[in-house]
Amino acid sequence: MIRTLRAVTELPLPRSRVFPFFADAANLDRLTPPEVRLRIRTPLPIAMREGALIEYRIALFGIPFGWRTRITRWEPESCFVDEQIRGPYQLWEHTHRFRENGSGTTMEDVVRWALPLAPFGELAAPLVRRELGRIFAYRERALRHALLGGPPP
Repeated sequence: MIRTLRAVTELPLPRSRVFPFFADAANLDRLTPPEVRLRIRTPLPIAMREGALIEYRIALFGIPFGWRTRITRWEPESCFVDEQIRGPYQLWEHTHRFRENGSGTTMEDVVRWALPLAPFGELAAPLVRRELGRIFAYRERALRHALLGGPPP
């Protein structure tokens, strides 16, 4: 079963300040809760573009995984999409959209995800959904801290 997570963040900054933060893959670690233990294994800096491959190590619920994603769409200051090639999900497609909104930037994340090992994997879906919500809430706090100097996540 394919599920969708949607998160919207409003920032009082122009896209020209917000998008470059996301164009630097090294910042992903700053936006991820420490217990996920995200480590980018691809040598930095990564030239972000369509077709770019990024290798990570992560831990979900304390279980370590290798994760490889590909940038399948790259439209600077507007949108980019990363898709899992190898990792813990059956499907992971994360679309990042950036729009000017008159007072700054609206950043929208849409993640389409599915768990492996159906039908047994479906038993973990409520737990995974809650964990993804927690990770994206942390991400918003960390982003505000990084770009606006707000309180640490």
